[in-house]
Order: sequence, then structure tokens, then C-alpha cells
Amino acid sequence: MVDIGHLAVGGWHAAADRCPKKMDYGPCAGVGTDGSCEVPGFGACSFVQVDAADWPYAATLAAGPLAAARPEPPAAGRQPAVAAFLAAAGSRPVVVADLPAEPLSAASLRASAAALAGVADACLLGDHGGARVQFPPSYRARLLAEEGVPAWVGINCRDRNRVAIEGEIAACVDAGAVGVHCVTGDHSALGHRPEARAVFDLDSVGVVRRVAAAAARSGGALCSVAHAPAAPPTDRRLPRLLTKIDAGADVVFVDHCGGPGPVAEAVAELRAAGFAGLVLVCVPVVTSTASAAVIASFATGRLPDGYLERITGTWAARAFTTANATPAVPTPNGTPPGRGASGTPAADRTADGAPADRAADPAPADRGADGGPADRAANGAWPTIPAAEAAEIEAAGIAEGTELAERMLEIPGVDGVNLSGGAPPGQEAALAAAMAEITRRVLGVAPARSRRQARHPVGASRTAVGPA
Repeated sequence: MVDIGHLAVGGWHAAADRCPKKMDYGPCAGVGTDGSCEVPGFGACSFVQVDAADWPYAATLAAGPLAAARPEPPAAGRQPAVAAFLAAAGSRPVVVADLPAEPLSAASLRASAAALAGVADACLLGDHGGARVQFPPSYRARLLAEEGVPAWVGINCRDRNRVAIEGEIAACVDAGAVGVHCVTGDHSALGHRPEARAVFDLDSVGVVRRVAAAAARSGGALCSVAHAPAAPPTDRRLPRLLTKIDAGADVVFVDHCGGPGPVAEAVAELRAAGFAGLVLVCVPVVTSTASAAVIASFATGRLPDGYLERITGTWAARAFTTANATPAVPTPNGTPPGRGASGTPAADRTADGAPADRAADPAPADRGADGGPADRAANGAWPTIPAAEAAEIEAAGIAEGTELAERMLEIPGVDGVNLSGGAPPGQEAALAAAMAEITRRVLGVAPARSRRQARHPVGASRTAVGPA
């Protein structure tokens, strides 16, 4: 394991002190294409300004006890949900779907989970890009377990110190989570609670160490991290990823970085470095102009050429415009969301500040006058899309998502995909259903009822069936 304290020079320590997240193992995946920090008004990322020769990660590329020698995690001795996931990954591609759900709504979470139950291999629970106040990861994992859906929970460092993080990890393992996605997290300046004091007692590497230790003790959850090949400095991303792997990560989510070509290059480099764990590739899911705006808000410039245009047609330009607009309506917590740092899983995107720091749960959008979702810019100028055209966009999104997932799965070294995306209020369950359909097409599986549906069939009374 690379010890930053011993290997870093003064320039690196100064960069860590200046970083708004106080990261020892920076930079996060929130670096802008121009090298800027994700925090508005901060300026350039402090780590990007450090000379390449002074980066401490070079040691991870040298011969040594790196993740290069780490075997794929065995299923034996693992908890049932984890063993089942590993068994599936050993025999076929796996699909992890971001779970779109309204924050602080168990009903919304259950509805989306029900759509994916028995279809997706796991659901990624990321950080909501607009509404910072949300249920704890372990509680959401428990809700998913009740629906028969394996949870892949994201834990960030923004809101908890190391003691609270260790407790949350233990609770997630106890709740039966199949995986824990370790991210540093978006800064509190992003999202609807900028007045909240950011913690960042650890960064993603510190979380990885603790998740790996918990798994070793209990045979618990898999430990995943994000790889952001397209985030500056692109030529120095792999060594940082290997440092996270060396800390104990056994699954890597590859964030949006273009089409299959750039993804194949990133995966080949990772495999050439010796990583033998699971590699999951993010695939954007777009089923409406509103969800296109969500994807555009965190992945513009990192999508396959023409992807949004092929799905939304003439509405694509409006989707890009809306992605940079602040919704006129408040979030479910009552205040307008800030700049959406939306990037996984990620949720959390989908992964380290990129796949999972933001993708899964993006900033909410407006609703139509009838209470249903409507795609609108901040000035309310979004016209209502005719139902027939909206249906065409949804069908095109499912077809494009399926084709892209299949192409990603053809890449040597890829074990599965992460269906990434988010929805405005009112569209969460619909997006989950679309992700389920893409999964069925990719894997060729039949839909199955969730445990909750089995306990309470449609039309049956709770009294007749029994307590939940």
C-alpha cells in the first residue's frame, strides 16, 4: 500500500492542505475538463497543479505487492447474497442498475426496487445530486433486502467522520449489502445544503481499507471503487486507481469515458497492470428529455458520439441546455438544488466521485401542471412533449442502452455493466422499469415478482395475506 506520508513531497502536502476535501489520496473524479475543482469559485484543482514527477503514485506501477497479484474474490465463505453475485459473475455478465428513487421516500425506493427485483443482479444506491438529506445507506439496503433486491451501497466521506463511517459499513454488511462502493463524495457546496459543514475525515482510500477489513472479518460485502479515465489528469488516473485496489478494492466501476473504444483502452490498461477482480462498465440510460438532461449534466463530452441525439432527436439540444439550468422549483427538502455534480453510479455517480459520486441520483426537475413530470428549463419554457413522441424517445432509449451494453460486454476483461442514470420527480419508477427491460434484453431473463409483491398480490387485502 502506498504511504502518502512517506512518499509525497512538499508540493503534494500543500495540495492536500489546499483541497476543499483535504484528500490525502487526491484528486477526486470531480475535476473539470479544464482542470478546475468541482467546488464553484475555487479555481484549479490543487493536485492537478502538482508536477507529475512529484505524484506519489508512481510506486504503484513498480514491482511490488500491488493489486496486480490480487486474485478474484472467492465465493466460498462469503455471505449468501455476495456468494450468489460472485457465482453469477463467474458464469455470465452481471448487471448492476442505479436505483432512481425520490429521497426520503421508502415508497419510491420500494416501487423502483420492485421493477428491478429478480432482473438486475444488484442495485446501486448512490448519493442524490440535488437533495443531500436522505436515508442512511444501511437503511436503504435493508429496504431493498425486503424487496428481494441485492443492494450495492455507496458510502461517501462528506457527512460522516471515520467513526460514523465504520458504523455505517458494519450496518450495511449486517443489512446484507452485496457491495459497498467507496467514494470521497461531492463537496457540500454542491447540492441543496451548501451551508452544511463538510467532514472529509477520510477519502475513498480510507473507506476502502475499512470495507476490506470488515469483509475479511465477516465474509461480507464486496468492495468497489470508481475509475474515471476521462477526468484530468487522464495520464495519471491509473496509478491512483491501483492504489485504491491495493488498499483492498476487488471491484472497479469504469466511469463514462466515451464509446466502447476508449472504454476498451481503459480496461486493457487495468488488466495489463494485473487486476484480476471484477470490472463493471457504466452505460447511460436515457428514456426522456428530462433524463437526457440528467445524463448531460454529468457526462457531457464523455458519451458515445451522437448518443443523446439518436435517442431524443431534435430535443437533444434542449436537454443539454436544461442540464446547465437550475430548476425553478425546490427539491423535496424545500430549497433549490445547486450545481449538479452528477456523475454514479453515481450514483455518488457511479463510482469515485465520478461513477458513484453522482450518477445514480441526480438533481430533481419540475413537474407538469397536471402533476406529472414535464421537461422544462429554469424559465419554465419546456413545452409538453406529445405522448406518441415521448413513447418513441423511451423506446429509442431502451434500444440504444441495450445495444451499448451489449457492445461494452464484448470488450475483453469486462465482467458486467452498470446502468447509470437518474430521473426527475415522478419518473423514478419509469426509469427503473426501463433499466429492467434493458437488463432482460441483455441477459435474456424473465421478470420476477418481488418478495413484497409475492406477499401482497394485487387485489389481495393485507389482512388476508398477513403482516408484512
